[in-house]
Amino acid sequence: MGRKQHPIEDSDAELSVGTPKRSAGGLPSLTETLPHALASMGPARAWKTLSAVNQKDGFDCMSCAWPDPPDRKAAEFCENGAKAIGWEAEPLRIPAGFWAENTLASLRQRPEYWLGQQGRLVEPVYKAAGADRYAPIGWDEAFRIIAQELNALDSPDEATFYTSGRTSNEAAFLYQLFVRSFGTNNLPDCSNMCHESTGVAMGETIGVGKSAITYKDFAASDLIIIMGQNPGTCHPRMLTALEEAKEAGARIVAVNPLPEAGLINFRNPQRPRGLVGKGTDLADQFLQIRLAGDMALLQAVSKRVLDAESAAPGTVLDRAFIDTHCQGFVGFAAHLATLSEREVLAATGLTGKDIDDLADAYLGAGKVIITWAMGLTQHKKAVATIKEIINLLLLRGNIGKPGAGPSPIRGHSNVQGDRTMGIWEKMPPKFLDALRHEFGFDPPRHAGVDAVDSIRGMRDGRIKVLVALGGNLVHAISDTAVAEEAVRRTKLSVQVSTKLNRSHAVVGEQALILPALGRTEIDRQGGVPQFVTVEDTVCAVHSSAGTLEPIAPGVLSEVAIVTRLAQAVLGSKVPVDWAGLRSDYDAIREHIEHVVPGFEDFNARIRARDGFVLPHGPRDSRTFPTPSGKALFTVNELETIDVPKGRLLLQTIRSHDQFNTTMYSLNDRYRGIKKGRMVLLVNPQDLGGLGYQDGMYVDVHSEADDGVDRVLPQLRLVSYPTARGCAAAYYPEANVLVPLDSTAEESNTPASKSVIIRLEPAAAPVF
Repeated sequence: MGRKQHPIEDSDAELSVGTPKRSAGGLPSLTETLPHALASMGPARAWKTLSAVNQKDGFDCMSCAWPDPPDRKAAEFCENGAKAIGWEAEPLRIPAGFWAENTLASLRQRPEYWLGQQGRLVEPVYKAAGADRYAPIGWDEAFRIIAQELNALDSPDEATFYTSGRTSNEAAFLYQLFVRSFGTNNLPDCSNMCHESTGVAMGETIGVGKSAITYKDFAASDLIIIMGQNPGTCHPRMLTALEEAKEAGARIVAVNPLPEAGLINFRNPQRPRGLVGKGTDLADQFLQIRLAGDMALLQAVSKRVLDAESAAPGTVLDRAFIDTHCQGFVGFAAHLATLSEREVLAATGLTGKDIDDLADAYLGAGKVIITWAMGLTQHKKAVATIKEIINLLLLRGNIGKPGAGPSPIRGHSNVQGDRTMGIWEKMPPKFLDALRHEFGFDPPRHAGVDAVDSIRGMRDGRIKVLVALGGNLVHAISDTAVAEEAVRRTKLSVQVSTKLNRSHAVVGEQALILPALGRTEIDRQGGVPQFVTVEDTVCAVHSSAGTLEPIAPGVLSEVAIVTRLAQAVLGSKVPVDWAGLRSDYDAIREHIEHVVPGFEDFNARIRARDGFVLPHGPRDSRTFPTPSGKALFTVNELETIDVPKGRLLLQTIRSHDQFNTTMYSLNDRYRGIKKGRMVLLVNPQDLGGLGYQDGMYVDVHSEADDGVDRVLPQLRLVSYPTARGCAAAYYPEANVLVPLDSTAEESNTPASKSVIIRLEPAAAPVF
């Protein structure tokens, strides 16, 4: 394949700001999708991939974890899914000469967008100690270097092993097996930075940290409350499910600091009326809540439900459900009796009528789904907020019946499956016992480190080796300057990747990049095509098999990389047939069946056309695997953020043409931002009150208890209808403003949605 360089836009040199859209999808989504796919892949390659994505005999889209509908359409992908596929499946390759032409210093000066546009990685490369650039290296030598450094450590806990949510079940299971065989539970993953708060809160209250609904429940629901979520950009196929719910009679309420086009109106591009008609209005009520006000809102609604029960005893609460399946109700109700309405209104920025209307909708609905994403999980009180979601649902028995339940929406294709496979620093003893029984070694029992604590460990010199199976940790994690300096202190950093990203330019004393096959490519082992499996956000497990020939002969699958790494590092330390597992993925699944609950008869069931759904006690039978065997009402003290006068509360957001830290362009079509990302969205009244105007440039400083002055310079102010007192800037650029130690209580997730900032005038940038 020839190398045809992408045209690269100069970041922010031609930034323009228009009017935010009030509808998602429609003809513009087609005019964006098809040219992008054709330009990146060409007609034949585009057809081969897009006709196979999310199909029963094809591959699972890597751009989100949204479940596949029971009746799949011929085009079962969204605009952003097509862009993610084009980004991975393009034939452009990085040539060997690239590494001689580009020093690490020069790569660090390049924006994330430019790095991702250079093409696929096709050979291992190595940066030696003292060198300023990578150079090609053989696979055997790469594994030898890793083994040498890992085995020279004083303790296995001096290494940390990160995992991206794109990794398959099979690769994730082998990765955690290798890491625990090596002797550590240091298994951070991207979930630590997104839905860890969800897992902690739901695990404590109902015993399972996963969604308690199925795809079909959306259309069976009477009320769907969507909180801290932007499905039009982050999981656009969800809009189809919401449209189906509306047509079935559901009421939808959106709770968010920003009005998002996808929750206002959806023009389904697979329907004629979505292309030429007015589409479907989705949200019946939009509550423009202040950042970090969700917990107060949920408590206020629950209090209104309790007050309604007091006014008409025996007619509001589901007493049979509460008495049979729950505990802690009395303490919960007593606590809310003292809730201050004034504090609620101050925290939320809403009116009493706004909250009354939501409470009336809840009381009038027999079946309620509450769904959320990172707008709720990345606050100091995130875990408590999600516990309040559970409290509200429990009051009227909205768990364990069709059309009702808590529904966290995962943003990465198999991040939920990775956790199921054991990618977690705190796996329970039962899982570790099963590993010991299956493989004949005793896994370490002490807790490992998560993503934030991995950075702390590298910063403090306790962790000397970083191995990352996918992802872009240094750019995805909070406190960018601290994270970069922490990684530079390691003796070795290893990245398993498909394309370049910022983490390849910020490295340890030695560094390796190992190129991996993408989800779109055929994975042959010993000449035999293999398939892998993934778990979506509603616990459905299905197969995934790429359709394209590998980008280059020397690129290995993640399974092959993990097994060869294990052989090089461990030798005969544990009785695992790594080579046998590499040659036959069915053998991996046989081990998974013996270790992971719910995977009985794995190889047979995964070959069914729709795969299978994992058991979920709260959803399936109203059984709750908590210590008491019951769902828990919890008491959570309301704590609001005191924002000093002249300051704003910042949240980080994704643009429309973005997946995690990957940018497909510099546009954010729905918000009206084009050809640039260095902007700060601020309510026009706040701009005036602070003495600024739309289009001015500011330096943004975060204010934290540690006294460190973190600065994101030269952002263009954009007058935008965000909640009063709140501002928004793009992730990952704004991560520099989030202190590493500013995390959610209990989950240690970065509090990226509640950063106190001040603005200082800046000169307009010179491009």
